[in-house]
Amino acid sequence: MQHLRIPMVVTAAVVAAGLSVGFAPSASASTESDGHGAVFVQTDDLSHNAVIAYVRTADGHLTRAGTYATGGSGAAEAGAVVDPLASQGSLTLDRAHGLLFAVNGGSDTITVFGVDGSKLVRRQILSSRGDLPVSVSVVGNLVYVLNARGGGSITGYRVDGRQVEPLSGSTRALNLAPNANPEFLQAPSQVAITPDGRDVVVATKTHGTLVVFPLSDNGRPASTPVVTPSGTVPFALTFDRSGSLLVVDATGHASAYRVAHNGTLALVSTVGPTGQAAACWTVLIDGSLYAANAGSNSITAFSDHRGQLAIAQAVAATTGAGPIDMASSPNGRYVYQLTGGSGQVDEYVRGADGSLTMVGTADTGLGAAVGKPLEGIAAS
Repeated sequence: MQHLRIPMVVTAAVVAAGLSVGFAPSASASTESDGHGAVFVQTDDLSHNAVIAYVRTADGHLTRAGTYATGGSGAAEAGAVVDPLASQGSLTLDRAHGLLFAVNGGSDTITVFGVDGSKLVRRQILSSRGDLPVSVSVVGNLVYVLNARGGGSITGYRVDGRQVEPLSGSTRALNLAPNANPEFLQAPSQVAITPDGRDVVVATKTHGTLVVFPLSDNGRPASTPVVTPSGTVPFALTFDRSGSLLVVDATGHASAYRVAHNGTLALVSTVGPTGQAAACWTVLIDGSLYAANAGSNSITAFSDHRGQLAIAQAVAATTGAGPIDMASSPNGRYVYQLTGGSGQVDEYVRGADGSLTMVGTADTGLGAAVGKPLEGIAAS
């Protein structure tokens, strides 16, 4: 670690939290009532990966309902502590098709579950066509997975009903340094498809770039990506309702970009730092972008208006040890924070002004504190 030439705040975050920046699926608030729902947490068990299902009651509390094997094995990037996959989006819910995608980093596969309330049915196990899948993005019928090892790669799929099929000719190498150390900082963190389905974006962490592949009409990436410098450790990617790409950097900065179909990025705004350490995972709700700070055990709130970002609250809430992935109920009323250190899911109610109030916790029985780091959260 002494050879890393990155700012002190990033180094401190790494030491404190095993920096990782996950892709918790961004969730826009809807007009749904506060009915029952579910929250899913991935164990990332190195031998037998699984998804723990929780029932969400009308007041936002979680009750454990079952555990479902993925049929694959989890993985850990070298150097990671509270976030073994050092990524966002390892567990991704496709609400439109009623599907849940889970990565099996140790098996180089993706498991596709059918979702029925809090119950899961394992439908498919698909090859990721790469080494160490860590992130999945879904827009419409298009799916892309990010493989983190060997310099990184992406691969596409199509959803046909509840069946997912590989998209031939869609695998592209990122050509990052294949054996750079420490792995959890050098490996890419997240893949995200633009809302219009015309581009695929990858965040590369300490490479300091956003890699954009324009997509053809059939969803296949261009042979050569557009690479744009973006901060020191760009980690978490989210799109707002205007289509702006919101990027949170581990140094506590947030930036917004317009994405052109040819893959070029135009900076709209940037804010920060927040004074918090290891800002990596995000969820977007009604113009509020929340970022989990693994090194500070806190959540930061940014305001967003069509890509114009501002720091609303540097510390909007405190969390358990090592906060990583985040998710929200479909209506945005409840926010769930997965803590990789303590292995809990912190439960928050979101006020009309965007404030967060903790209402409880659900214990997974896992976490770095007991030697079993976990990864990935999604909510329905």
